[in-house]
Amino acid sequence: MTEPHATLDAWIAQEAEIVQRLDAGPGPGLARPEQVAGKTGLEMMQAMLRAEIPYAAIAKTLDFVLLEVGPGRAVFQGTPLAQHMNPLGTVHGGWAATLLDSALGCSVHTMMPAGRAYTTAELSVNYVRGLTPKVQRVRAEGRVIHCGRQLATAEARLVGPDGTLYAHATTTCLVFEAPSPR
Repeated sequence: MTEPHATLDAWIAQEAEIVQRLDAGPGPGLARPEQVAGKTGLEMMQAMLRAEIPYAAIAKTLDFVLLEVGPGRAVFQGTPLAQHMNPLGTVHGGWAATLLDSALGCSVHTMMPAGRAYTTAELSVNYVRGLTPKVQRVRAEGRVIHCGRQLATAEARLVGPDGTLYAHATTTCLVFEAPSPR
């Protein structure tokens, strides 16, 4: 079994490599229609990780980064900081929910064929342990449970490098034909 400090070191090293690549690319923003035309959701997410298209600005705002994608899977890593805390002295639940929602939505995104899109219809988050900046990194891993023509469901877990579970979540997404770019 890997020691938590070794896991944390590996997580930080992976994050640094990806952030360096993303910082060298187009940065946060929106991809132009011609950059994503004809691409599946997985191809879009892979292009984002290769820094060929912009990544979501919310990741920079809230100090998290997309690390890995695969069919029906997305992993994000976040840095809980003092600026994310609520008046009770723990990281605000909205920060954790956003990290989980990103992992959930992007796992669904990886299952979209070209020309299909999705939106979150329901998000349910269960907080099981308070999170503070003493936990240097957390990971949210989203996995698709079902992806059909009209609905997709997914689940995600938010864990620390020692395996501690901080929250878990589920989502239901509506799947539809992507609107044509104007």
